[in-house]
Amino acid sequence: MPELPEVETVRKGLNQLTLNQEITGGDVLLNRTIAYPFSVSEFVDGIEKNAIATWHRRGKYLLAELSSPSSTSWLGVHLRMTGQLLWVHRDEPLHKHTRVRLFFGNQQELRFVDQRTFGKIWWVPPGVAVESIITGLAKLAADPFSPEFTVEYLASKLKNRRRPIKTALLDQSVVAGLGNIYADEALFKSGILPETLCIDLQLKQIELLRTAIIQVLETSIQAGGTTFSNFLSVQGVNGNYGGVAWVYNRAGEPCRVCDTPIQRIRLAGRSSHFCSECQTPGGIRRSD
Repeated sequence: MPELPEVETVRKGLNQLTLNQEITGGDVLLNRTIAYPFSVSEFVDGIEKNAIATWHRRGKYLLAELSSPSSTSWLGVHLRMTGQLLWVHRDEPLHKHTRVRLFFGNQQELRFVDQRTFGKIWWVPPGVAVESIITGLAKLAADPFSPEFTVEYLASKLKNRRRPIKTALLDQSVVAGLGNIYADEALFKSGILPETLCIDLQLKQIELLRTAIIQVLETSIQAGGTTFSNFLSVQGVNGNYGGVAWVYNRAGEPCRVCDTPIQRIRLAGRSSHFCSECQTPGGIRRSD
């Protein structure tokens, strides 16, 4: 958390509010938030006088293309567990967990707030490959919204794996951007129990799973993501997907399809939510 829909919600907000605006300066309040360069002053000097051309998303990473009259560089952000990017007026009181501030014109600023301090920010200098600095990008699987994310692609990623499908879906080298919330939701939509081994999945189940992954991500993006703890959009708005979630965080509540109480188990150290009636080891869930 945040997962793909939350990061995509932030990306859209940033593209609405920050494009073509020059970064006039910055202030790093927690040095270890800056993953690269290792010098904080070099980071601030690098981003200063660059305008944001556009924001991209790759998996759970945010990438801002920075342009100056003479070069192009990149700003990378990973929110990790509790990171927030908030677009505020300079007079807004500082939250105690503010880690980095980027200054813009008209007294506006972009603040990186991160309670657990796991989030990271990178500046990639001109002429340097982004993947050579933000090394996690090179390990990412296909994005669920990319043309490469076909049934055949997903089947190849799951083939012969003797681990639970829920665990596999959390692996960013299998599906980029998916996390605990939407893995549970997609497995419910496709009728697959989280403990089902990848090697036991039939092609029809993988086809349903691929479709379900895309559907739940699209639905959540439309709802502005999910806020169960501290996720906020760039403008400080909660996500609303939690109110319509099929199974996630609904242990003991009735299934929205069959009224069977939703169950929760621990799988590889993570909570997994499912309906024992709608999800079966080898069955196909009935339509909604």
